[in-house]
Amino acid sequence: MARVTAGIDVGGTFTDLLLQDASGRVRLAKVPTTTANQADGVLAAIAAAGSTPAALDLIIHGTTATTNAVLERKLAKVGLITTAGFRDVLELGRRTRPHPYGLKGGFEPLVPREWRREVAERMDARGGVVTPLDEEAVARAVRALLAEGVEALVVHFLHAYANPAHERRAGEIARALWPNAYVTLGHELLSEFREYERGTTAAVNAAVQPVLDRYITRLQDQLAAQGHRRDLLVMNGNGGTVAARLVAKDAAKTVMSGPASGVMAAAATLAQSGLANAITYDMGGTSTDVALIAGGVPEVSAELSIAYGLPIHLPMVDVRTVGAGGGSIAGLDAAGMIRVGPESAGSLPGPIGFGRGGTRPTITDANLVLGRLDPARLLAVAAPVPLQHLRDAFAESLATPLGITVEAAAEAVLRLANVHMTGAIRMVSLSRGHDPRDFCLFAFGGAGPLHAVALAREIGIPMVLVPARPGLTNALGCLVADLRQDAVNTLNRGLDDIAAEEITETLTAQRDRATALVLADAAEVERVEVQHVAEMQFRGQTHLIRVALPRADMARAEIQAAFEAAYFARFQVHLPEIRAVLVNLATTVIGRRRQLDLSALLDPAARDGQALVGERDLYAEGAWHRAAVWQRERLVEGARIAGPAIIQQADATTVLEPRSEAVVDAIGNLRITVQP
Repeated sequence: MARVTAGIDVGGTFTDLLLQDASGRVRLAKVPTTTANQADGVLAAIAAAGSTPAALDLIIHGTTATTNAVLERKLAKVGLITTAGFRDVLELGRRTRPHPYGLKGGFEPLVPREWRREVAERMDARGGVVTPLDEEAVARAVRALLAEGVEALVVHFLHAYANPAHERRAGEIARALWPNAYVTLGHELLSEFREYERGTTAAVNAAVQPVLDRYITRLQDQLAAQGHRRDLLVMNGNGGTVAARLVAKDAAKTVMSGPASGVMAAAATLAQSGLANAITYDMGGTSTDVALIAGGVPEVSAELSIAYGLPIHLPMVDVRTVGAGGGSIAGLDAAGMIRVGPESAGSLPGPIGFGRGGTRPTITDANLVLGRLDPARLLAVAAPVPLQHLRDAFAESLATPLGITVEAAAEAVLRLANVHMTGAIRMVSLSRGHDPRDFCLFAFGGAGPLHAVALAREIGIPMVLVPARPGLTNALGCLVADLRQDAVNTLNRGLDDIAAEEITETLTAQRDRATALVLADAAEVERVEVQHVAEMQFRGQTHLIRVALPRADMARAEIQAAFEAAYFARFQVHLPEIRAVLVNLATTVIGRRRQLDLSALLDPAARDGQALVGERDLYAEGAWHRAAVWQRERLVEGARIAGPAIIQQADATTVLEPRSEAVVDAIGNLRITVQP
């Protein structure tokens, strides 16, 4: 039965919406994000698309609420109950430093020391009871934290991954006394060894639980007030979705859901384009997110650190972020060198060219000065700003102090920003043994297509792929995302010491538990896929290798062989004399939803072939060029455009540098060939 479905992504500057109606037609909307209450922007986007909440059968929503809450430290008051003697684990961490060099820098844990309480209890690493749980001490700690106004609670005991009995009992006592549902048990969120990482993950979860719960409740109430009576799914950082009624329990899983949705949209686009390998490049207003897709599958990692001292050990799409976005501020440092970012002008006051009071040059302003952006086509401009005003700002801040032209200063800003972004691309490719020449660069976001050709040339990537709607790709990711649940358990024993039956039982239990959660929204699921993984290492090593397990009932010899093959593929080394250690077993259950035909993003009526709309001056590679200007919505399949050229559309601008050429494919992508 045809359904009306909306994918809505709330970004730092804009809230984007893609709506597929019952006929299969797609409608678009892009409205300013309402920072004070993101729900208002969601409703505004629905209205801008010509619809109402009452008309929508399903809403899939990506939110930055939890990510921003952690980064800005706008969090709930969190209390911690932990094993006696381990009160300061979250603060001591791993003996790292905020800055690799120098003796300054600080770290403030999410749970202040006065709200961290110890109780007598102890398990050993095998799950044996060393010290029984002092239940009365737990009750006293809970009452004391409540008296101090703590809103959310974490129970985090040593070795609870091996035997969670004490955590479970302490949780029962706490939940009987706690006035709300914000009680996080470490093993329920992450049943994995490493006390520090498991503790910080639980602390992040507790700190954002009330924030996310209040936001989702407010959004659902506002949707219901306008007649919405159907389903709401929320994006998780693993690239899947979860029902709104379940999302607050594991709130930490929604961290980085925005970047993850863009990567999932890229994977869907690649699949329908006949491509398998891509480096995704999402440049927005404040930052750039980069990830890798190999064989059509996005890389997933459980090693995310959202900020210093805050590792979140949950499976998430492996996105690397750098502070280079359209609003990144350019200036001179104390040594007189150009610096770009990470400070951003944000949406208020924003770049100078937005006319909202910005006075410091940004990357967006550099693109305006060099003719790469059309001032008349900028979104969310409060008052037009004369180009000469931008040139004067660059002259005063950069060009005159450096003794160079305004054009040279603006180009230097872009080149330095590109250096930051190519560094992130190398982190997800070269540093992991991937040759960038084997991948295309999938460029999206409001600013990604502006820089993509220059980045590809810098790093040696032969092709850039710009999707049909680059500025709305994160919303597309919400629209195409599947439901997903992950489960992990630590064994941390030699493979020879583990019975094959124990491995099978653990994986089977994970599968059953995750499948039940996925099928809680069975109406959205067309089929279920199960993926098993073992995280392994050779004895004496610290790093882990992820090994795909085709079946839950594999023999130990098969697992050993699979690990050795994966190790050799990564390091080109055989170590037959060393036996393997099975550290973690993990299972992912994916509920596949009906997929969107991406050609629906195109408006057939607009594709009349009359796409050449003018010319303008474009500064590139140290000189001014006369560049043709094309209207992208009017391009037909097979259209071929040689650089230098500018391809403009409502949600983004693509710049074809000299010695590059673009061809339009069947689903509207720009396939840009980049000469070295």
